[in-house]
Amino acid sequence: MGREGEAPRAVVLVSGGMDSAVVLAIARERGFVPYALSVRYGQRHSAELEAAARTAARLGAVAHKVVEVDLRSIGGSALTADIAVPEAPAEGIPVTYVPARNTIMLSVALGWAEVLGARDLFCGVNAVDYSGYPDCRPAFIEAFERLANLATKAGVEQGGLRVHAPLIAMSKADIVREGLRLGVEFAETVSCYQADAGGRACGRCDACRLRAEGFARAGVADPTRYAKAG
Repeated sequence: MGREGEAPRAVVLVSGGMDSAVVLAIARERGFVPYALSVRYGQRHSAELEAAARTAARLGAVAHKVVEVDLRSIGGSALTADIAVPEAPAEGIPVTYVPARNTIMLSVALGWAEVLGARDLFCGVNAVDYSGYPDCRPAFIEAFERLANLATKAGVEQGGLRVHAPLIAMSKADIVREGLRLGVEFAETVSCYQADAGGRACGRCDACRLRAEGFARAGVADPTRYAKAG
């Protein structure tokens, strides 16, 4: 929180994908001074972090911090270990789930928020058109907010913290429409789990499927750059 009369600060998790770009635009529209935070956690490619930097700059983040957390050292996911990324829908929580990823990322964001004097965190989790990850549900966000207020000086002494998940009940099509309204350049974002070095999408993984369906249902041309087959 800034000095009296200043706009409040917020830490916004920015992955480089379409959802977090929309969340950053929402935070800015709501009057927050946004500080973008990305995590290099050992994901398969760096293209999404490059996209995060573009998004943060385009959408007016005051700063963009990239924090290193080596989740590849524990593995357990197709995004952090030598496990094939599935290219067809499957039952249950998919192997692209990264153990505790959102808990870890929000915890890092929480720490930076305390340093900045920010009382608000924003993240792009969604529980409608999503892969079924347990850390994308409303119950998780509510529980993390309670934790944040129990475990921090800001929560105990300074009036509390809030965790905002403005997309949590929106369809992918709704997210597309909201992003267009707010001026998000979706062509610059990278959602694919196995994008190439240039950020071009595979067009086959779960993230690509959900993204493409969102543009189709919104009646908007898909601006995603796809890698050529073969």
